[in-house]
Amino acid sequence: MAEPELSLRHDAGTVLLTGADDALASSLPGMSWDVRTKAHRAEGRNYRFIIEELRRRSIPVDDRARAWGVHNWVLKTEREPFPHQSEGVAAWQAGGSRGVVVLPTGTGKTFTAILAIHRTARPTLVVTPTLDLLNQWHEELIRAFGDPVGLMGGGHHDLQPLTVTTYDSAYIYVEKWADRFGMLVFDECHHLPGPTLQVAARGALAPFRLGLTATPERADGLDHIYPDLIGPTVYRKDIRELTGEFLAEYTVERVYVDLSPEDQERYLQCRETYRGFLAGIGLSLGRSDGLRRFIIESARSREGAIAWRAFQEQRKLALAAPAKIDTLSMLLERHRNARTLIFTADNSSVYAIARKFLIPAITHQTKTRERKEVLDRFRSGEYSALATSQVLNEGVDVPAAAVGIILSGTGSVREHVQRLGRLLRKVDGKQAVLYEVVSRGTSEEFTSDRRRQHGAYR
Repeated sequence: MAEPELSLRHDAGTVLLTGADDALASSLPGMSWDVRTKAHRAEGRNYRFIIEELRRRSIPVDDRARAWGVHNWVLKTEREPFPHQSEGVAAWQAGGSRGVVVLPTGTGKTFTAILAIHRTARPTLVVTPTLDLLNQWHEELIRAFGDPVGLMGGGHHDLQPLTVTTYDSAYIYVEKWADRFGMLVFDECHHLPGPTLQVAARGALAPFRLGLTATPERADGLDHIYPDLIGPTVYRKDIRELTGEFLAEYTVERVYVDLSPEDQERYLQCRETYRGFLAGIGLSLGRSDGLRRFIIESARSREGAIAWRAFQEQRKLALAAPAKIDTLSMLLERHRNARTLIFTADNSSVYAIARKFLIPAITHQTKTRERKEVLDRFRSGEYSALATSQVLNEGVDVPAAAVGIILSGTGSVREHVQRLGRLLRKVDGKQAVLYEVVSRGTSEEFTSDRRRQHGAYR
């Protein structure tokens, strides 16, 4: 008995199958019956696997789903790739041109992707987490391949065979572009598993997918879905493996400060208050959802509200200890001839430091034009120091920075590695140093131990 005539087409981020009976349709990857439209359909990400399965079984299909063809990119640079870049692309191709390449900040992830785009020869969409990165990628792709390079995001909506977008825009407009690109590049792909952002990866038909990150692990454990959205990790090099030849040599120093006797006493009082409340309701902040649950429970009673205020106060006492400012002053004087990045956990500390030491600040509130001007002056040496909270953790090229001072931060290993990565871009003769200022006798000591659980600190 002859197989039915099959047809595939794209429909709003899904692949629609017609001409198949239930038995055949249900045997194809990701395909199921849609009771709303009375049709067989699958998420766009299954397109490749459906085609491969039909070919394996020699079942012909009228493929109207994809709207892309071969695009032979002409690479305009004669730059020789580093060994880890060539190895990364080779491993990715050996994995079926799907997967995640893990390389430290400053080792050329962008050029690795450019090599992969060139070799894959398909229309490509590059997805970035921020507008800063969107603009950086746009410039790099024009240098590599020439105009035109499209932009989708930041007020632009120009789709070209080679286009750069943001995760937010990719998610919002996925139905309009899902069938137009044969390759996807997810920069800083640790953002992708977010519940809304992953919609773009699920809806896209692109069979070729490359994820780039220096820090693939996520605190919520959702890094386990990379194989479904992008592919498995196919190549990995860590900071220690590339230090010296491709990254600046560096040291990491932990500097302890003491709370005043009054602040130490108040810290312990606040800690006893909120920990007593948590024990009473059987909640631990060590749980992945511990802080979220604490916030919810704190709104349900007077005791909860008091406990939350105590938690906030003890945190402020540890993170913004006056002795940290004295230490910062000493470190800035020690490295007065080096360009220095100062990291904090919150904007109020950034602005307080900026006022006291008369140095520029960058937070999420800083406008794009001002941010660019500040960074340009920092690179040129006009500004020798710069204070920031979390916006410079990733996605900003600051090769001139040689000294980092962490006054406060989260317990995230990723954040700590990202901050170190801001200092490691190779410059002749550069010896980078990262200081971590920690309040002794507080939970910051535990937080510091937790965020240093990475090979870069061993």
